[in-house]
This record gives sequence, structure tokens and C-alpha cells, in this order.
Amino acid sequence: MGSEHSDAMGTDTTALALKILVAGGFGVGKTTLVGAVSEIRPLRTEELLSELGQSVDDTDGVDRKTTTTVAMDFGRITIRSGLSLYLFGTPGQDRFWFLWDELSQGALGAVVLADTRRLEDCFPAVDYFEHRRIPFVVAVNCFANTRTYGAHEVSRALDLDRGTPVVLCDARDRDSGKEVLIRLVEYAGRVHTARLLDSVG
Repeated sequence: MGSEHSDAMGTDTTALALKILVAGGFGVGKTTLVGAVSEIRPLRTEELLSELGQSVDDTDGVDRKTTTTVAMDFGRITIRSGLSLYLFGTPGQDRFWFLWDELSQGALGAVVLADTRRLEDCFPAVDYFEHRRIPFVVAVNCFANTRTYGAHEVSRALDLDRGTPVVLCDARDRDSGKEVLIRLVEYAGRVHTARLLDSVG
């Protein structure tokens, strides 16, 4: 996904663009995170929750949620000069999971957003990325007036593979979201490098 261009001096510089998925359960804050960190106006494919949809979707703990992502959210953030991340927020409900295979093609890694009040909602996303060997970090979205759990407790509760990072974040805060993305890029870089060395060794 890299693209080359010439700078003012006429020398070639390479800009790297990496694809990142933002996944997790229904109402966990995926659209919020993409919107908070994106430096472009995020593309959103949200629809109002219908009565029919509410009978299918588990809205416990997200009673005030009135919309849902039906295809994806898309945003972009520049981490540093020459490195941009394209963010694809996946739909949270299982009836839209057929889109995940398409969205995961060519992804460097993923952020799995978790809400400790409904931790089981992120099990499917964790399983999905583990089975496809896509590096991911779990980002615990710290909602107000909820008990805070440590990264180690969350890791144990989710039975994560050893070394999978767990970070606490506020999906509404740009700096907090950016920190999660930096952790993911660093972790995914280490995983991909280790696999490359294994394959040549």
C-alpha cells in the first residue's frame, strides 16, 4: 500500500500507508475511536436502529445507542511523517460478519475494543484474529462510572495468547486513541518480523 512521490527537492520519498481494522462488540466505541483519531472527515455507514434490529441486537448496557454501523467506518491518521494508517471500523453485530473477511484482506493488524461490562462481546473478534494469525491489541474502552480492571486481569479473562498487548484507553480522546494505534503498529511490526525471520531460518 506504499506510494511514491517527489518532494520539493525532486528526490523520491516513499510514503507508507498501513491498513488497520477496529473491531469489537456492538456499541463498544469503534465509530467513536475512528472519528476521534481521524484527520479526515470519517466515512460512516450508520443506520438508525430499527425495532426489528433491536429485537436481534443485544442492547443491554448500550440503551442510549440509536444507530449502528452496517458496513464500515473509514478514517485516516498520520502517525509520523511518511507513515499513515487507514482505519476500517468493522460492524459489531454478527449478522454483518461476512464483511470481515473482505475488510481484513491486507491488514497489518487490528484493534479489538473491549468494554469490561460486556467483556464476552469481544470474544468473537479475538477468536477471529487469533485463528487468522492477524496481530491485534485489546483496547479497553474505559467508560465513566465503571470499575477499572488492569491489563493483566483483562488478558486473563479473555484467555489471550501470551504477549498480546492490552491497553486502557478513552475512545473519545484523540491522544489516547493514537497511543493505542502506535502500540498496535509496534506489536504487529515485531510479529511480522519474527514470522519473516522464521520463514527464512
